[in-house]
Amino acid sequence: MASVAVEDALPTAPQADTVSIQSIEKTGNKPPQDGVVYSSNDSDDSLAGNIFADPEVAAYYRAVYENAKYECRHVFDPAATWSEEEEKRVIRKLDLRVCFWACTMFFALQVDRGNLTQAVSGTFLKDLHLTTNDYNWGNTVFLFSFLLAELPSQLVSKKIGPDRWIPTQMVLWSIVAMSQAALSGRASFLATRALLAVLEGGFIPDLVLWLSYFYTGRELPIRLSFFWTALSVTTIVTSLLAFAIFHLEGVHGLAGWRWLFLLEGLITLLIGIASFFLMPASAVQTKTWFRPKGWFADRELTIVVNRVLRDDPRKGDMHNRQAITPKRLWRSIYDYDLWPIYALGLICFIPQSPVTYYQTLVLRSLNFSTLNVQLLVIPSAVLHIITLLSITWISGKLNQRALVAVWQNFWTLPCVIALYTWPDLIKNQWGTYALITVLLSYPYCHAINVAWVSANSNNVGSRSVSAALYNMMVQCGSIIGSNIYRDDDKPVYRRGNRNLVIINIISIALFFFTKVYYVWKNKIRERKWRAMSHEERIHYIQTTTDTASRRLDFRFVH
Repeated sequence: MASVAVEDALPTAPQADTVSIQSIEKTGNKPPQDGVVYSSNDSDDSLAGNIFADPEVAAYYRAVYENAKYECRHVFDPAATWSEEEEKRVIRKLDLRVCFWACTMFFALQVDRGNLTQAVSGTFLKDLHLTTNDYNWGNTVFLFSFLLAELPSQLVSKKIGPDRWIPTQMVLWSIVAMSQAALSGRASFLATRALLAVLEGGFIPDLVLWLSYFYTGRELPIRLSFFWTALSVTTIVTSLLAFAIFHLEGVHGLAGWRWLFLLEGLITLLIGIASFFLMPASAVQTKTWFRPKGWFADRELTIVVNRVLRDDPRKGDMHNRQAITPKRLWRSIYDYDLWPIYALGLICFIPQSPVTYYQTLVLRSLNFSTLNVQLLVIPSAVLHIITLLSITWISGKLNQRALVAVWQNFWTLPCVIALYTWPDLIKNQWGTYALITVLLSYPYCHAINVAWVSANSNNVGSRSVSAALYNMMVQCGSIIGSNIYRDDDKPVYRRGNRNLVIINIISIALFFFTKVYYVWKNKIRERKWRAMSHEERIHYIQTTTDTASRRLDFRFVH
């Protein structure tokens, strides 16, 4: 059987545009296709779907997995083959067992961190004697505390395993969430916002890391879009719940917002307890005393593990209870090639952020009742689901990130311009409602960005840190966004909306810069790689100290 050089088989990023150009040129192969796995004994074409088809490559990674004590290493099988239909059945099982429960847990997160916007549509601010600026300050304290907890939480999760840490987080924060029913003033309000954020911080990157154990790089964005669809679903469900719960106003002498915190916190507590039993540490660790048969038959387990490793071999270079060392941490933070995506996380979500925070307050100022406000937020949530799934699907279909994700800001730009220039803002009740609804129906590119930074990290350790760093930048952006609308600028917030227009334009420019930057970096690496002889490439692969995205044989997705 014809073979391919080791260096041509080693590129690890999952997307077609990250595969070494040499492996395509020298073998005449097409780029790998997700969901198609070829036998290593059929033809040279098998190398396109299975980089372990070369015995030297397989031996190299087998040693890496053994050295890392990777928990799935005993299932690693370079010669394993399976049909497309078998893989589809396995993916359906993963979607039911893994993705669905991840969405359920994210639902629980969003219930407890998002129900403050519903509470303020009632008598929350009045009862606690809080001003609009106090409300802003509460959001800022929450976001800042959430930000500070991101990286420490990720380090704890990597040490003890997300399957243990995430359920623990959920149980603890749900207890704090329920305790908000006893709030008495500004001090207790700020204290619970801070404590809630500290316990919730890191949850999202922790959960993304857990999902990456089961899905390939190309499958992850659409699963993450399901994940963030849960955000909009939560808005719909909790709006309906709030509509019902606010009918308890005055029961046992409690205001409706107190019942809201108490009952919704109880829901997340139950989900958190269930998560201890529904989150296996890995694909090979689904058998336990309460699940003696596990999730997968031996044949299915082979498919689950090997399809992920063939997509990204470096997912096995750490085990799931291995702590990130200070050296690894610094190396990941210093990886400046990921900074453009971090910068996008900082600014690209700001234009819609203030309107999100103030949606219920604005609707109340338009003289809609508390109960009607809960129903009026639903249309934008439904449209948000449609645009989110659409933009993520288009990104995967076109194999493009920057040029698709930028349409989020193309959507919001005319809306924030209208908020800044429209003279009848607030005066026109239904016109203002329509404008806010269109703005908040924007195509959310967060799933694309998270999968993007994950793919460009190129190993488990870097992926853990980069996910946290990216989310920290998103939280920084949220802090900025929560303070753009100020008390002295209401009711139309003209100054704030002018700033949103400026930030929106900067964000569009940054998406295009990031695209150009990664294309440029790939061309430089490709030129250096082509200039090396066969022996020099082999020597580089076997001796390089470059790691993660710093490797010369790695190509960035863009």
